[in-house]
Amino acid sequence: MGRGKLRIYLGAAPGVGKTYAMLSEAHRRTERGTDCVVAFVEHHGRSRTEVLLHGLEQVPRRELEHRGARFTELDLDAVLARAPRVALVDELAHSNVPGTRNAKRWQDVEELLAAGIDVVSTVNIQHLESLGDVVESITGVRQRETVPDEVVRRADQIELVDMSPQALRRRMAHGNIYQPDKVDAALSNYFRPGNLTALRELALLWVADRVDEYLQQYRSEHHVSKIWGSRERIVVGLTGGPEGGTLIRRAARLAEKGAGGEVLAVYIARSDGLTSASPKQLAVQRTLVEDLGGTFHHVLGEDIPAALLDFARGVNATQIILGSSRRKAWQYVFGPGVGATVARESGPDLDVHIVTHEEVAKGRGLPVARGARLGRSRIVWGWLTGLGGPVLLTLLLNTVHLGLANDVLFYLALTVAAALLGGLYPALASAAVGSLLLNWFFTPPVNRITIADPRNMLALAIFVGVALSVASVVDVAVRRTHQAARLRAESEILSFLAGNVLRGETSLEALLERVRETFGMESAALLEREGDVSPWTCAGRAGAGPPVGRPEDADVDMPVGDHMALALTGRVLPAEDRRVLAAFAAQAAVVLDRRRLREEADRARALAEGNRIRTALLAAVSHDLRTPLAGIKAAVTSLRSDDVAWSEEDRAELLEGIEEGADRLDHLVGNLLDMSRLQTGTVTPLIREIDVDEVVPMALGGVPEGSAELDIPETLPMVAVDAGLLERSMANLVENAVKYSPAGRSVLVAASALADRVEVRVVDRGPGVPDEAKDRIFEPFQRYGDAPRGAGVGLGLAVARGFAEAMGGTLNAEDTPGGGLTMVLTLRAAGSSGPAGAHSATAHSATAHSAGAHSATAHSATAHSAGAHSAGAHSATAHSATAERQAAR
Repeated sequence: MGRGKLRIYLGAAPGVGKTYAMLSEAHRRTERGTDCVVAFVEHHGRSRTEVLLHGLEQVPRRELEHRGARFTELDLDAVLARAPRVALVDELAHSNVPGTRNAKRWQDVEELLAAGIDVVSTVNIQHLESLGDVVESITGVRQRETVPDEVVRRADQIELVDMSPQALRRRMAHGNIYQPDKVDAALSNYFRPGNLTALRELALLWVADRVDEYLQQYRSEHHVSKIWGSRERIVVGLTGGPEGGTLIRRAARLAEKGAGGEVLAVYIARSDGLTSASPKQLAVQRTLVEDLGGTFHHVLGEDIPAALLDFARGVNATQIILGSSRRKAWQYVFGPGVGATVARESGPDLDVHIVTHEEVAKGRGLPVARGARLGRSRIVWGWLTGLGGPVLLTLLLNTVHLGLANDVLFYLALTVAAALLGGLYPALASAAVGSLLLNWFFTPPVNRITIADPRNMLALAIFVGVALSVASVVDVAVRRTHQAARLRAESEILSFLAGNVLRGETSLEALLERVRETFGMESAALLEREGDVSPWTCAGRAGAGPPVGRPEDADVDMPVGDHMALALTGRVLPAEDRRVLAAFAAQAAVVLDRRRLREEADRARALAEGNRIRTALLAAVSHDLRTPLAGIKAAVTSLRSDDVAWSEEDRAELLEGIEEGADRLDHLVGNLLDMSRLQTGTVTPLIREIDVDEVVPMALGGVPEGSAELDIPETLPMVAVDAGLLERSMANLVENAVKYSPAGRSVLVAASALADRVEVRVVDRGPGVPDEAKDRIFEPFQRYGDAPRGAGVGLGLAVARGFAEAMGGTLNAEDTPGGGLTMVLTLRAAGSSGPAGAHSATAHSATAHSAGAHSATAHSATAHSAGAHSAGAHSATAHSATAERQAAR
């Protein structure tokens, strides 16, 4: 059975109707008799979507228990056993609960496709991995659940479910997406018209790019060379001259007039090296076109007009922009020029613009060498001159008698002309024919092969010798010129390659694309294997249908060492091009090695950072360890002393001091143990549904009474968090805010619901933090300003952010209007899939580690996970741990 087909409904935002469209498609297929089942569909309480589930067979979900809570997930084994023709799997980017076979739902879908089952799924544009930073800059929310772009690109069908922002907001206002109590917050935050418009544009552009890839693949597979003007693509032909900037700017203005316009600047380098481009000018023009949003391309071509037209047709361009010729008027005797030739041969579907500029008719900066490579036409003219020229000259000299010496000179000049035009062999032919005709018609006795006068014999011998010498010299000069020109072309390409490396263009895919463009190939791939008998694997590819099996299957393969090869398809390259190809292949191997070394360095850096954090933490808490130990020892010594009769009140006070010191020690040791467990990835938070107003008030036990005010609405939805982690995060934030608030100004702790999340804001009126330091205050062991060492180890905010991200939330700093700092803690509302992947132990460990939360992440999962948060216990813990939770900014 072959691989199944994947169809994806892509939307710009929640509520546009992806699941509705997927279920409607399922009903259509079922009516046609297709075996279609619902593997996993989440209707989120939307009645119209829920109705569509009726009449469709649903595979029961798998129930899993995780940390005391029950979750339902896709039952992959049940779907595989059922083996339907089509399976509906909602929310492709969803993170599975620990205990399932795969960490991500898209991995479940891959197994279904491998089993030959067609899958219909849904995903939002914000869940694509490559767009995470863009979406965060638009919405302010970092998406934690993502799916690799390649998974979506490989889909057989991608259907955009589009809806205007106004229509989506009306659906929201009518209660068709969220519950009524969440509508106002959603409309004023995530579902603002600007956010929805930007996300919609992002989705449309992404789908348009995918459609363009499919179109290019179709044209390549079906060998379509005719221009299909689906969108404006403007090719700018560059010569390396000073007029290039003018052409690029004109092309950019033309592209802006049409939606989706694209500018492609191309420089055609002739392999014979006859072009006189300025490398400096090309570098400047490359930077200019990239700054204007275009792309720069470097292509080899013997015939510049033909190569330019081939490139334009290959990228499905609609317009070509060329500059008016810089040649002098007399230079047009050598041909019409590139612009006129391109315009004549472009055809009806490709417009050619000839743009005037200040360098028109001023001549080229460098003289153009001629005759470096003998083309077919020159060789033909050389043979015509070598064979026919002596005959015509004989007829002419028979009518005009100039003497034997002059006749020999004329035949010698004709031999030199044949050598200049056609090289050695036409010159030899001209010398042989000329000598025979001289002997027959002009050397006494005429009309006979014999020569009577020895002097005439010497003249003919000198003529033949000079002719052969000149022909030989001309031929060697042509060969040396061609070799020099070829080396110049190769050095130009290698210089371009070196420039890419110096500019930091080290992406393997980008380099392979340059290889494909430079040699005019259809595809390029870098293949490698571990051993001589191991199968080949593809490390990188570019173009349509690259060879991924064996290098021998490609049209051109260039070995790189023993277990790596660069494979290209499209045509067979001449041997002289393989030297440059070998340089590209070696560079590709270097880029691949560099990428892997960078990955290893990142892993080593993470390990080193962990070791540094552990060492610094052990050094930093040494004082906090000694203080409770000293207090406990002093209290125990006092109680055991027989010299003093302690009253019951004194004895109770000493015992209370011992208990508080023991609590502090337990807290600090727990932090150290939890840090080690966190870095080994063995700790996961206990996620359960709780009310914010159950936890936040408990976090105020470590601050003076009256120093903080609460504003938490009773209608606030429940959040999916670890209660202990949330309490510790809030305690750190509130203590930090109280520390920097001026006397008499209380800290405000307010909460509000925003779409599928809840925001808790801790607002102070202190001195605030400049923008450049807002990220730095979340790093471990950072105390902003001149806070003394005794003010804490600088872990408070780092721990708070680590806890927040471990629960699938975010923590950021904002300026308080009127002065001060506001800490914004964003949490995932209960019952929403949300952006957080809080169920994944690995994700939690990595997230918390990156935030610097190395101290007490697992604390709530151990001591606090049982829910034993009595007010007294918390107060004692929070009070005793105040020093270590200081987040000195």
